[in-house]
Amino acid sequence: MNYTVLSYSLYLVLTISLTIWVARTLFNNGKVFLLEIFHGDELLAASVNKLLVVGFYLINIGYAVYILDNMGNVVDLASMMRKLSRSVGAIILILGGMHFFNLFVLFEMRKRAKNRLA
Repeated sequence: MNYTVLSYSLYLVLTISLTIWVARTLFNNGKVFLLEIFHGDELLAASVNKLLVVGFYLINIGYAVYILDNMGNVVDLASMMRKLSRSVGAIILILGGMHFFNLFVLFEMRKRAKNRLA
């Protein structure tokens, strides 16, 4: 059995699935913030939301594919599990970081929008 091909395949399926799940969650829950930031302009909020998701996909999937080679050659099941956990764990940390960065930006934009109205 070729553990390298199997581990690369599992890694890509896991990281792309996680990225899609996080992006959809951000997209669905970010609408409320964007509507408030853009003073109820639904078209602008929807457009910005879609652009943010595209950027999120590009950064996260691009990085996941870029570091794929870091796993190296996988010779047995134990090393496959170890390398997969390390690589998928790194992607989860990056997704979490991106999520909190997006929240920070949205809250800052919301605060500025409220200050302009006051």
